[in-house]
Amino acid sequence: MGENKKRMLAGDWYLPDDPELKEDTQRRIELCDAYNAPGAGQPRHILERLLGAMGERVRIRAPFFCDYGYGISIGTGTFVNFGAVFLDAAPISIGRDVQIGPHVQLLTPSHALDAERRRAGWERAEPVVVGDNVWLGGGVIVCPGVTIGENAVVGAGSVVTKDVPAGVLAVGNPARVVRELPE
Repeated sequence: MGENKKRMLAGDWYLPDDPELKEDTQRRIELCDAYNAPGAGQPRHILERLLGAMGERVRIRAPFFCDYGYGISIGTGTFVNFGAVFLDAAPISIGRDVQIGPHVQLLTPSHALDAERRRAGWERAEPVVVGDNVWLGGGVIVCPGVTIGENAVVGAGSVVTKDVPAGVLAVGNPARVVRELPE
């Protein structure tokens, strides 16, 4: 494994145009294209090759998009609706029995705030964790480094910039907790 990829996986600054990462991207393109092809029926064997780990009874509706795939783990019984974008330059961990609405984005990479560094292409990534039995409404965006606690619900269209505790309803941009949920 090359130094640049090691830096990426460690959460340090890396360059996404690295030849090794380009190879990983090409692998992802081929697998996502096969999965998303009209009439393909979203076969599980493609997801098993694409994703880092996947439990039983996982359903992902096409189209589905990711950066690499190998950084994504999805727990048993989870459902991912149409148009999901999972940018997995850092790990994305999704628990059991999670419901993910259409066009949800789980984003691990971010760019440098310094304009010169950003122009040079530097990125770094922080993990995203979604706990068991979470519901992410349609169009939710989860930003790098965020953890969403088990049994939480994030309302449609929310932008989650900070951790969401377990058992709460969070809504808005930026998402904020509006109430606790009954057990």
